[in-house]
Amino acid sequence: MAAGVAAVALAAAVSLAFGSRTVTPAEIADGLSAWLHGEVASQIGAIAVQQRIPRTVLALAAGAALALSGALMQAVTRNPIADPGILGVNMGAALFVVCGIAFLGISSPFQYLGLALAGATLAALFVYVVGSIGAGGSTPIKLALAGAATSAALSSLVSAVLLPRVAAMNEFRFWQVGGVGGADWSTMAVVAPLLAGAALVAFLCAPGLNALALGDDVAVGLGVRVGRTRAFAATAGVVLCAAVTAVAGPIAFVGLMVPHVVRLLSGPDQRWLLPLSALGGAVLLAVADTIGRVIGTPGEVEAGIVTAFVGAPVLVVIARRTRMRAL
Repeated sequence: MAAGVAAVALAAAVSLAFGSRTVTPAEIADGLSAWLHGEVASQIGAIAVQQRIPRTVLALAAGAALALSGALMQAVTRNPIADPGILGVNMGAALFVVCGIAFLGISSPFQYLGLALAGATLAALFVYVVGSIGAGGSTPIKLALAGAATSAALSSLVSAVLLPRVAAMNEFRFWQVGGVGGADWSTMAVVAPLLAGAALVAFLCAPGLNALALGDDVAVGLGVRVGRTRAFAATAGVVLCAAVTAVAGPIAFVGLMVPHVVRLLSGPDQRWLLPLSALGGAVLLAVADTIGRVIGTPGEVEAGIVTAFVGAPVLVVIARRTRMRAL
């Protein structure tokens, strides 16, 4: 935990220091001091730091939320490849946001958030129902297949809605990639209570999730209310994912990769896995956003692209060294 907190602090410092313009530690201190006092910095480097503060905060919060959401979904479904992208939650939120842009002309953070929550919830429920049909109930393989099929279908619907509507496509295409470049305090203020509440619920569910890993029958014998624990944990995971998707777009791979890496370091105990996954996700997305700004100078490469590019080979290495079995 101490190393994780230190890594988050270092990632935040790196995010503030590097970009199209590299700044010095003194300029970082000047920029932070001016921001804390509600003033506008006088030096160019300090001004750059002030402009990077919102996106750094959003990158840390979004990365933590996505990794925590992925860890929850893997624990609830006992599926090692479960994450918001594979289970269709991201695309469910994206479809509702697209429909809101195309047909309702939405523009406020509250509207984005409401539609993203509705879409993510309905997509998660649909995947669970479809994955539960047939003998054996909701097995990990059936849930993964149902999620992949649902995600592909929803992606096709998103394209069908956007293609005839140029204005909606121009507004959506940058959001679809996933990134934190559009961070602003008013939008983050809208989603912050949801993220904090869902994270608290997730941490409170950790002991029950440990019991669920032993099987439903054993969990019931240990006094755990299986249905309630699974419902609360799944709801927290969906809310975390939907809130981030509403403000930063559907960023992939964070929720899938980070819990696997953390599990190799800390073991399967959810009381450690959940907070450490949150710290790891914050580090990953903040660093990915910084890399995108550095290699894309004078523009930027969106963080969602960088996480996929970095995460794919890491997950391949993990898969080669670890038996990918049901949790």
